[in-house]
Amino acid sequence: MTAGYEALRSAAAVLDLTRRGEIRVTGEDRARLLHAISSNHIERLTPGEGCYAFFLNAQGKILADANILCFADYLLVDTEPETREKLLKHIDKYIIAEDVTLENLPLDVLGVEGPQAAEALASIGAPVPPAEFAHASWKDATVARISETGAPGFRIFLPQGRREDIIARLRLPMAMEEDRRIVRLEHGKPRYSEDITEATLPQESRQMHAVSFNKGCYLGQEIVERIRAQGQVRRQLQKLEYEPGHPPDAQITAEAFSPALGWMVALGYVRVA
Repeated sequence: MTAGYEALRSAAAVLDLTRRGEIRVTGEDRARLLHAISSNHIERLTPGEGCYAFFLNAQGKILADANILCFADYLLVDTEPETREKLLKHIDKYIIAEDVTLENLPLDVLGVEGPQAAEALASIGAPVPPAEFAHASWKDATVARISETGAPGFRIFLPQGRREDIIARLRLPMAMEEDRRIVRLEHGKPRYSEDITEATLPQESRQMHAVSFNKGCYLGQEIVERIRAQGQVRRQLQKLEYEPGHPPDAQITAEAFSPALGWMVALGYVRVA
């Protein structure tokens, strides 16, 4: 076991997430536009709140996912590195007469995750937002309650050049990409571009906290509502555990050996109908 993996499971570790895409959305119509092209209820967000959402195409398939944070004068769309440019172009396509401006925001982004993540943040004087996707200002930075791995976690959005200073102050092990991947699979947390793709419907992903059924029309809603009315899809993403070399009957999207559990952990699509 690496120090980063052990820390993620039993204490706290730092994750370098600077490659993620950060899109700032400004203008009077920002909330209305994102509300109309994403699956969650953006218009009811108030400063300090946030949510997880899908951006769908007209066929109801997931083009990208994002954490959307509401600030007093803008919305921050935090997405995977692979979907930064695609999502920027997708949102821009729907700006016609709306007062909306998009900007690729250059930020340093760190995660602090693990059972003792809150204590680690508090030890350097950072705020500890209490609710999922809640966020608070911290000097020139923002701390949000968002987890990359499914472990208790927070995300720190920093001006460029401040990353190394915060890492040094935290004095925590660094969780490398493979450490994060194993823990993510142990928690059964999917990642867009690996477990969720443009071939995935929201109900297949089982991440229904990304979908609001109490909002007006949005792109792809007709398909989502039709599936809800029918009651099921033919496959669903599930967490899987098995002995090495003996995978179950499923379409495996990601797998890894868990040193702590002693067997394989994975995510995969299992036929349900």
